[in-house]
Amino acid sequence: MTSYTDAQIEEALKGLPGWSQEGEALVKSFEFADFTAAIAFVGRAAGPIDEMDHHPEWTNVYNRVDIRLSSHDVGGVTDRDVQLARVLERVAEAS
Repeated sequence: MTSYTDAQIEEALKGLPGWSQEGEALVKSFEFADFTAAIAFVGRAAGPIDEMDHHPEWTNVYNRVDIRLSSHDVGGVTDRDVQLARVLERVAEAS
């Protein structure tokens, strides 16, 4: 697996609202109604994330979950990161 070029990342971001490139990663902050809703999102996302065996860097502060996706083994953004971003979008939409 090889990392995306900046042009490939830019193209992928067109289909990922609210996501952006930060260095060698895709990033997004998801905001929810409150802490309980934010943690519920994390819980719902855990299963699909584990199935993909591609785990994000994320932090939670009250109603916000900040996510950073990067394939550390190749040093950049790959198909796995874009696919995981799409999965996280679907989980958030179902919230």
